Amino acid sequence: MLLLPHTGFVDYRDERMIRTVDAVQSELEKDGLLLRYAWENDGMEGAEGAFSCCSFWLAECLAYQGRQERARKIFQRVLGTGNDLGIYSEEYNSQTGEMLGNFPQALTHLSLIAAAVAIEKAGG
Repeated sequence: MLLLPHTGFVDYRDERMIRTVDAVQSELEKDGLLLRYAWENDGMEGAEGAFSCCSFWLAECLAYQGRQERARKIFQRVLGTGNDLGIYSEEYNSQTGEMLGNFPQALTHLSLIAAAVAIEKAGG
């Protein structure tokens, strides 16, 4: 849902998109990061970590919506999930600090760049 404006389907500042971003953050945020989906209901054993690119997509949306303070806060939180070389995994366990899933994850790095550009363009 957070990629809808990125693809041109709806404007970032459209009221429907603003409400969507708020709903996604409200329902999927855990420890300052976003889950890909509500894993409690997926029928699989174990838990999934926060999906790093989703968190960067959230920062991108917030920045383009003019909510720079929230965008920077999320962006800084996700930046803290990388390793000492600034390399990011697909998922992150905020309880243990463990990187999960594919490593390195190109999609996460592309999302980081898009969020950084959005924050810069928005005056942040």
